Amino acid sequence: MTDCTSLRLPAPAKLNLMLHITGRRADGYHNLQTIFQFLEMSDELEFQRRNDSELTLTPEIPGVPTESNLIIRAARLLQARFQQQFPDAQLPGADIQLDKRLPMGGGLGGGSSDAATTLLALNKLWNIGLSLDELAAMGLQLGADVPVFVRGEAAFAEGVGEQLTPLPELPEPWFVVICPAAHVETARIFKHEQLTRNTPVISIRTALEHGGKNDCQPVVSMLYPEVAKALTDLQRFSHARMTGTGACVFASFNSEAEAISAFEQVSAEHSAFVAKGVNRSPTHRLLFRPS
Repeated sequence: MTDCTSLRLPAPAKLNLMLHITGRRADGYHNLQTIFQFLEMSDELEFQRRNDSELTLTPEIPGVPTESNLIIRAARLLQARFQQQFPDAQLPGADIQLDKRLPMGGGLGGGSSDAATTLLALNKLWNIGLSLDELAAMGLQLGADVPVFVRGEAAFAEGVGEQLTPLPELPEPWFVVICPAAHVETARIFKHEQLTRNTPVISIRTALEHGGKNDCQPVVSMLYPEVAKALTDLQRFSHARMTGTGACVFASFNSEAEAISAFEQVSAEHSAFVAKGVNRSPTHRLLFRPS
């Protein structure tokens, strides 16, 4: 049990280092293969345990009703689980404050990461005692990307993104990430008739040795000129790719100095940042550090 009543934790960004669409499922979703890696760039969330069952979230995100926000939906799932496990106990609540730093609709996983950090934090604050496996299964109800943030390890993912194989030995380069002023609608991309859906399945070894592509990138570039321009501009310095379904694009560099040099040349025209790739989530490093 813990006597912790408040927590402040990061909700890190992720990159999809590749994204292959290998088929369409009967339920309308797509099978994919991807590699997730975290960034040392994150939203920040602060959680304060309440003495009643109220859940509050500040500030409100324009256009996102509070009860639809993945943070509150994650908290509601944990409240329901708490009630199942402790039917005679008072239902806990929390005041949650979000410092939103990651762009929405950018393919960096901000909403999914926020939800995962909420599951991890409130599991601790409310003394529920769920395992990472249980929290990851719960997170899958919120979105296919949530489990990788819950587990906190760089991973090769298959299925809809929930079948994870840890990749602890991935190189951890520095990245320049450009965030175009475009909000890419994921559903629009996956429904598009020109999306490639038959990329051959590859092994993890092949992915690590030869890399891969992003099957969504040609469609997004066609529909969103801002993304196409960001890719062209970043390509001058290193191989540029799109993460997820976009809109953010990235390129890797061997050193911080090289990344900063490229950043300084693209940042005059683009919203961009430099961040280190990491194989263990910053959230896990803080939450599970040795006492």
